[in-house]
Amino acid sequence: MRRAFRAPQGPALTQAALAPADSGRGGFIGLRVSEVTPVADDAVAVSFDLSPEQERRFDFQAGQHLTLRLVTAGVELRRTYSICVPPGHGRLTIGVRKLPGGAFSTFVHDQLRVGDVLEVMEPAGHFTVALDPQARHNYVAVAAGSGVTPVISILETVLERERHSQATLLYGNRTVGSTMFLDQLADLKDRHPGRFQLVEFFSRERQQVEFLNGRLDQAKVAQAANALLDIERVDNWLICGPHPMLAGVRRALEQLGVPADRVRSELFFVEDAPPERTQAVQQALARPGEAMVTARLDGRETTFAMERSAAIVDGLLRTRGDAPFSCKGGVCATCRARLVEGEVAMDHTYALEPREREDGFILTCQAHPLSDRVVVDYDA
Repeated sequence: MRRAFRAPQGPALTQAALAPADSGRGGFIGLRVSEVTPVADDAVAVSFDLSPEQERRFDFQAGQHLTLRLVTAGVELRRTYSICVPPGHGRLTIGVRKLPGGAFSTFVHDQLRVGDVLEVMEPAGHFTVALDPQARHNYVAVAAGSGVTPVISILETVLERERHSQATLLYGNRTVGSTMFLDQLADLKDRHPGRFQLVEFFSRERQQVEFLNGRLDQAKVAQAANALLDIERVDNWLICGPHPMLAGVRRALEQLGVPADRVRSELFFVEDAPPERTQAVQQALARPGEAMVTARLDGRETTFAMERSAAIVDGLLRTRGDAPFSCKGGVCATCRARLVEGEVAMDHTYALEPREREDGFILTCQAHPLSDRVVVDYDA
């Protein structure tokens, strides 16, 4: 459903087209592939070689993601993939699961080779945690499928840098063969005995312990929390996976009395369904005339006129090709900006935490101007 906010599959691919490295937030940099390694039956890890300058530009926080771009036959595709290694080791690796009909992921699995160059945007994303080397925190992560990708980066970093903290991962998959990063998780357990607990659930492969069979839904997470965890001692809950799982886990934690400020989430997939629109928003979007929008990006302001029915990022792209975006589905938050002035309506807000919405952040790929004047700040 669209909400009003006020200020406070593509074609088959044959090759990756490399454009010159651009500067600025919306620019892409050519990175050479150093390794393509299977991490599950239908998933690979892609690593990149980095020059000293690229290491500086691609310095990242655990939990962040990269936006990749392919251009073929004049068609541009962008996809967002999370970094699956801890920062500070000179490595940059993403996890890519092959999706049925997925043009980008099919290219990566079937055609990408070591030595190829991909266009990559600098790290972004807010699914991160503040680390304190002296802290004694208790982290619980709930991940399903490829949702483990940013989680494994966060947990490995936590266990490495917060020597007194503990972590538990509730990890749901279809089968053992479809489970990403099993070897990396086993290594994590070996390196941090007594500090890292891994609990695996399978929906299409039965285990002897009945509790471990089935999807990680609301009931399963509530059962796991009561049976395995001291809920009062958990400081940080991290949730990552498809929308039904994420929504179910949030409901379970709410019913268990977990404070909202202890929960962080990142959505990895949402069904492509058209948004419902309230009558009030439909009437607002039907108002005649254009809106004037000012966008602040990389220290420069751009003002443009646009139809109210269009998304703000699309209006900005007509005059600035460096406008940041990726999924255009409200999932990745690459297009996140602060609403400084005016009022907008958003189709979806999946990638925004409640506190981000309260602080005035919007997704410009989902935001439509309702007021005559709107000001957004990508640099905020």
